[in-house]
Amino acid sequence: MAIRNLSPCSSSGTINLSPSVPHYGTPFSTKSVNFSSRDNSCRWVSHILSEFRSRKLIQLKSSNGHPLNAVSFKDDLPGSPIAKEHTMPQVEGSLPIAESVREQPTLSITIVGASGDLAKKKIFPALFALFYEDCLPENFTVFGYARTEMTDEQLRNMISETLTCRIDKRENCDEKMKEFLKRCFYQSGQYNSEEDFSELNRKLKEKEAGRLPNRLFYLSIPPNIFVDVVRCASLKASSKVGWTRVIVEKPFGRDSDSSRELTRCLKQYLHEDQIFRIDHYLGKELVENLSVLRFSNLVFEPLWSRNFIRNVQLIFSEDFGTEGRGGYFDSYGIIRDIMQNHLLQILALFAMETPVSLDAEDIRNEKVKVLRSMRPLQLEDVIVGQYKGHNKGAKSYPSYTDDPSVAKDSLTPTFAAAALFVNNARWDGVPFLMKAGKALHTKRGEIRVQFRHVPGNLYKTNFGTDLDKATNELVIRVQPDEALFLKINNKVPGLGMRLDRSDLNLLYKARYPREIPDAYERLLLDAIEGERRLFIRSDELDAAWALFTPLLKDLEQRKIAPELYPYGSRGPVGAHYLAAKYNVRWGDLSAEDS
Repeated sequence: MAIRNLSPCSSSGTINLSPSVPHYGTPFSTKSVNFSSRDNSCRWVSHILSEFRSRKLIQLKSSNGHPLNAVSFKDDLPGSPIAKEHTMPQVEGSLPIAESVREQPTLSITIVGASGDLAKKKIFPALFALFYEDCLPENFTVFGYARTEMTDEQLRNMISETLTCRIDKRENCDEKMKEFLKRCFYQSGQYNSEEDFSELNRKLKEKEAGRLPNRLFYLSIPPNIFVDVVRCASLKASSKVGWTRVIVEKPFGRDSDSSRELTRCLKQYLHEDQIFRIDHYLGKELVENLSVLRFSNLVFEPLWSRNFIRNVQLIFSEDFGTEGRGGYFDSYGIIRDIMQNHLLQILALFAMETPVSLDAEDIRNEKVKVLRSMRPLQLEDVIVGQYKGHNKGAKSYPSYTDDPSVAKDSLTPTFAAAALFVNNARWDGVPFLMKAGKALHTKRGEIRVQFRHVPGNLYKTNFGTDLDKATNELVIRVQPDEALFLKINNKVPGLGMRLDRSDLNLLYKARYPREIPDAYERLLLDAIEGERRLFIRSDELDAAWALFTPLLKDLEQRKIAPELYPYGSRGPVGAHYLAAKYNVRWGDLSAEDS
């Protein structure tokens, strides 16, 4: 896929240097309800809201206790008012509306790129799951927007194929599905047409029926048309009295320059607090549990430093190749696709200092400090690879360049391993090893924390020469089969003194039989509530790209050839040498973890 230059910011139409940015901090009354447990409260929250809505609005608060519509003074918002009084508009041609109806907010969710795979497989199912669990507002509608010509009924038929009542099998599943589909509508149009977005705005107003309108736009589209859509939506389809928020999917540029240019262009039409840069990996249950594990368990927090931790490994592997995404993937590669965002975000959460509070800005401030403390990657700290064809028995596996959308001489890496360092007092000298790859032997997403050897270990002779077997290791398995396990040394029952390495295991599906929500469900609900803790701020994005941009330029300018590895293997041999350089053994390569 060709990457279009994002400058100038809009490829169609002139740029208004001081546009009228829609207000998104609509005030609520002083009554408040603090929901401490969102997952267990969606249903009774809906009941409470229905009781209050007949007379007054309430000031909703997120799980961290802060108002859901609070405005941050970060970035380009110095002195922005947190709230202003508004009068409700009268929809043209409509009858006067009762005051109680006027005060009822409504949520309009527009999925731009609704005919794409991401929308069909992830976004619509996530919205239905939220509706199924009564976590969406009483008044909401879902609009699909794309260039494809389609009727409302055709959209409903398309998305109904991917909707499932997967959380449990209650008898009202079919009824809930029908009710959800009735709230789904479609508008076809061009992504750069203000006229088409004006028509979308007209239909949104029809469904909002004079209520307080809040609007969420999800950009499930290629990055080269982000700015066109944001321009049209901001100027023609934003809420004038409620809030307007925009969820932007990665990739956020290809390097520091393109990322900064994209951010600059988006901020021509939106404030930073309206932009929700989504990284779905941050919505994974075990990633969200990372800070809970560390900050609410005394057994871990004192050990979380260079004094006790020898190395940290962040591992992502897939057991399949590009699978029809070769054209997109060849423009980005594994480093941009996985390491610069998913794995680096986990590293920042893992290594950050204790935040002042659970407020989104406090957490993101600490993450930025970690990223700014890291030294940019150099070629000598990185190994890149690319999978090649492989025959296993009667089955033949293709190479990366066998994909018809990939050039035969492509040097794009499908595997990368890197060693990163955080230069601060807590982590000085501790290697953070990243490894990500496609067409490997297994599907895996893990954080592995290897602790130091016990000084003067009385039982070292029982382990022979392999002291690594005597090392404790904490493993946080993000996917699949979510689990936490701690590897400890234990005596094997019997008359002799034989030691064994055993696991203290918390397997989520055994301890928590209820199915874990998909990451998109959590992140969509956070965006609706205005909770920004799991979304990426612009300065955070700048710091992340600063680490990887020099490396990416070196790889491309020097035309570094990736090391080939067979489809279905454990990756290139060079990754083992990289780990050995820092006296580390990859934790996922032992027989017990294979």
